[in-house]
Amino acid sequence: MDLQLSDRRVLVTGSYRGTGMLMAKRFIEEGSDVAVHGFTEAQARNAVAELGGGYPVFGDICRDDGTNMLIEQLKATPEILVNNYGTAESGRWETLSSSDWVDLYQKNVLSAERLIQAFLPDMRAMNRARIINLGTVGSTRPNSRNPHYYAAKGALATMTVSLAKEVAGTNIRVNLVSPGMILTPEVREAYMRRGAANGWGNTWEEIESHVAADIPIGRIVRRDEVADLIVFLASAKADAIHGQNIRIDGGALDVLT
Repeated sequence: MDLQLSDRRVLVTGSYRGTGMLMAKRFIEEGSDVAVHGFTEAQARNAVAELGGGYPVFGDICRDDGTNMLIEQLKATPEILVNNYGTAESGRWETLSSSDWVDLYQKNVLSAERLIQAFLPDMRAMNRARIINLGTVGSTRPNSRNPHYYAAKGALATMTVSLAKEVAGTNIRVNLVSPGMILTPEVREAYMRRGAANGWGNTWEEIESHVAADIPIGRIVRRDEVADLIVFLASAKADAIHGQNIRIDGGALDVLT
């Protein structure tokens, strides 16, 4: 399948590690011109060296000056913006301060908003552009813990819908991808410890069936599956998908809206 991503200018925020790096890798494999983002120059350059492609850009996108620094390093306005960067932090209602809430809003909402605001004028004139935000299924079904994180991701979801309506009639497509639990090395390590303590087994294959007991597909979503979904949404094949919250959680969230 030709996704028509060759030579397309792409920026994936937070692509110096983890799932973001895998997204950058997929775009590079499709022949895209990828800006690989880190918060520091070393992060970005090390990621490019590991990927064997792309070019490094850096800056703290949780701040105006850091965002401007990143934008100045880009070859041109990206045709595809993937707002992958975001972070979860633990906290409880009784212990979180107002600054904790503001901090998570900066990291999960305004980090994307700053770049969208900067690129939107040029994107409106493009014959194909994409803005893809990374959310979480928790914005639809939050837990009692980490309310500041879920509130911020909920704001990102509503911001995505608003943006999709704003660009109606243009060639920009805007969507939100909301993963559930993803099998990262950290998740695997944590559950391996828990599984050993609970007598679930000694291998991941044994333990995963317990971890994914409430997930209809019987396993946790893999990072490459999230990356592949992002690349498809960025492609010419996804032109009719717009203003959607696309969940990738193995069917764990049993709601349709």
